[in-house]
Amino acid sequence: MAAGGRLRIGEFSRRVGESALLLRAWETRYELVSPERTSGGLRLYSEADERRVRTMRRHINAGLSASEAARLAKLDDQPEDGATTSSLAEIRASLERSVESLDEPAAQAALDQLLITFRPRVALAEVILPFLRRVGERWAAGETSVADEHFASNIISGRLRTLAQGWGEGVGPLAVLACPPGEQHELGLLSFGLVLRERGWRITYLGADTPIDDIRARATALSPTIVVIAATTPQRFLRSADALTALAAVVRVGLGGAGASHALATKLGAEALAGDLLDVAATLTP
Repeated sequence: MAAGGRLRIGEFSRRVGESALLLRAWETRYELVSPERTSGGLRLYSEADERRVRTMRRHINAGLSASEAARLAKLDDQPEDGATTSSLAEIRASLERSVESLDEPAAQAALDQLLITFRPRVALAEVILPFLRRVGERWAAGETSVADEHFASNIISGRLRTLAQGWGEGVGPLAVLACPPGEQHELGLLSFGLVLRERGWRITYLGADTPIDDIRARATALSPTIVVIAATTPQRFLRSADALTALAAVVRVGLGGAGASHALATKLGAEALAGDLLDVAATLTP
């Protein structure tokens, strides 16, 4: 790190998860960042540069063109999300109304507003995941139909997958994410990956119901910093206990989701990522 807390391009590239080549391109084409120059011509990047890069990536992942994403990133150059708590509540209400009425275009418009205005972690923690929990609770109580629950889940999962486009690019640490055999609930793991990506990680996503041998083969080929396996019940892990223990012997393995615990992780030789997945993702270190 250079004096004054500024970062040279290699350190900055690793922190934001974008290649040095792309950072220079965004500087030249869109004047997105304004690094200082040393007497020897080295670029030194500030916190403001980091905010603009992360905001631009967020807009691109939400589907905007690079030029429009850069324009908005420069307009919205604030360290915290500029929208208010009241606007979050309004978006939540709009999303709920549109889903209840099976109005897919209105639901997409609410998600557009949410994902363009707020950082991924805020959008997920304050709107998307609480909304999905309420949908699940209403279904369990018999207050909504299976069709309604599927409608809501499909809209949300589709948008999360859109945000995940290109999340394997860059130069940050690599995480392989998967659910063990039999586990179909993957929205929490998708959300975990999006917060990791926001922090500069690269993601290889294997998804639901993945055989442990397949996970091991990918880990052997990619040499990731960590393999994160998430499940909703301990039984999902225990049914593959021997394979998970063998995997943890050759690569760093983290167990997450409602089924994870410190005792179970210790038993399998893995690392416990128990608790709120978004909080875990925000603090996970290489």
